[in-house]
Amino acid sequence: MLTLPALILVPLAGSLIAVFSARRSATAPRVVALIAAVAEAGVAVAALVSMLATSGERLMWVSGGNNAVATSRLVADGLSIPLVLLTALLGIVAVAASWRITDRPGTHHALLLGLEAAVMTVFLAGDLILFYVAWEAVLIPMFFLIGGWGHENRRHAALKFFIYTFAGSVLMLAGIIAVVMTVRSITIGEIGNAIPASTQMWLFWLLAIGMLVKIPVFPLHTWLPDAHVEAPTAGSIMLAGVLLKMGGYGLMRIAIPYAPQGFQSAAPVMAGLGIASIVYGALMALAQTDLKRLVAYSSVAHMGFVVLAISTGTALGYAAAMLGMVSHGLVAGLMFLLVGSLYERTHTREIARFGGLGVTTPRWGGIFVFAALASLGLPGLSGFPGELLAVLEGFGAFGWWMIIVAFGALLGAVYNLTAVRRVVHGEPSTEWTHLSDIAPVDLAAASLLAIGIVVIGVTPGVVMRLTDPVVTVLARALGGGS
Repeated sequence: MLTLPALILVPLAGSLIAVFSARRSATAPRVVALIAAVAEAGVAVAALVSMLATSGERLMWVSGGNNAVATSRLVADGLSIPLVLLTALLGIVAVAASWRITDRPGTHHALLLGLEAAVMTVFLAGDLILFYVAWEAVLIPMFFLIGGWGHENRRHAALKFFIYTFAGSVLMLAGIIAVVMTVRSITIGEIGNAIPASTQMWLFWLLAIGMLVKIPVFPLHTWLPDAHVEAPTAGSIMLAGVLLKMGGYGLMRIAIPYAPQGFQSAAPVMAGLGIASIVYGALMALAQTDLKRLVAYSSVAHMGFVVLAISTGTALGYAAAMLGMVSHGLVAGLMFLLVGSLYERTHTREIARFGGLGVTTPRWGGIFVFAALASLGLPGLSGFPGELLAVLEGFGAFGWWMIIVAFGALLGAVYNLTAVRRVVHGEPSTEWTHLSDIAPVDLAAASLLAIGIVVIGVTPGVVMRLTDPVVTVLARALGGGS
């Protein structure tokens, strides 16, 4: 299907055009980037329609000759399509968030589109070589986005992001090499000869560590708050919205299928890491005085639910992980968009300096309350079904340890509602008496995300129907211990 290579080629072409269009005017790159992002979303929808119109389970595109090394495979199924659609939507939002960039706009939008193309390749890769190349390629545009358009400590944050994720990727590469040498195939899913159980015990961790860094779980998370705080708004949106999802996707696509017995042995440890991330992330978010850092630590907590769901090893657990990843992409994208919009107008993120923004900027305040409610898991919004299902499946697998998770969820409500009380409610600060409300372009982008949050919250089946065939097969194979 040509729609699959188009998902990679469209943003790449837009990236090249954006660079050269900057020679004509400062406005041209953003227009080019918006057109490319909207076109990418159209191609993503076309891929979904094509998949549903065929078997409803899988699309594949193969290029190359008979030589397996020269062959590239792109595959779209129930694991990848929800994340492809999420990436396409957040691509539009990221361009909107960059609309007022005046410093080298051509390069900025080119990197943004290049990042989107690399992430799409990760989610579509049908062989291990392409998967790893795309995984590493994602580092390059994000590194330059943080280092080139970030805030005061951007170089330190960019370097820390690169070192942590690259170190994890090196271990993952060792695991991929071990897989290829054992099964004699680079095609994802074509395992061939069974990998010995003794090998799986260490193979799973080699593959998983790089993915756990990307998620990230406690205590491998320390790069994330700095990267988020220092990144430009578009970088934070893409980082939280889609880059973190690469870790959860990689666990379900690569690590678990190739080392199922290793995963079964590691599942209690994985659950412990998820639980620790939920509680630690919530406690740290509650302690923050910087609004953007609060949202960054909340990502650690929300992705902890994803790790917990995956660790259950059940079909519903995997479905909960997918729901959690899609929901977090929408909610975190909205939160970072709002914080970035506020920072552009106030040049501060200090919570103590705000107050009464619901009166001063009613549209911004209303959307922020909505986003906080989605983040705390209000029923009817996207944060609720995935995290509830993760807890239920976790209780079936790990019993009363879920009491700790419930405590983490309670802390999530506390830090979100505290942020709402301190920023939106209260006496309006005289410092921001004449503060303008959210810009129309940001309002349009926020509306797209809000619609997605409501749709997933009211009808989570739109995601679960897509993922069900894949996660059922994955859980059945895991249950068979092969």
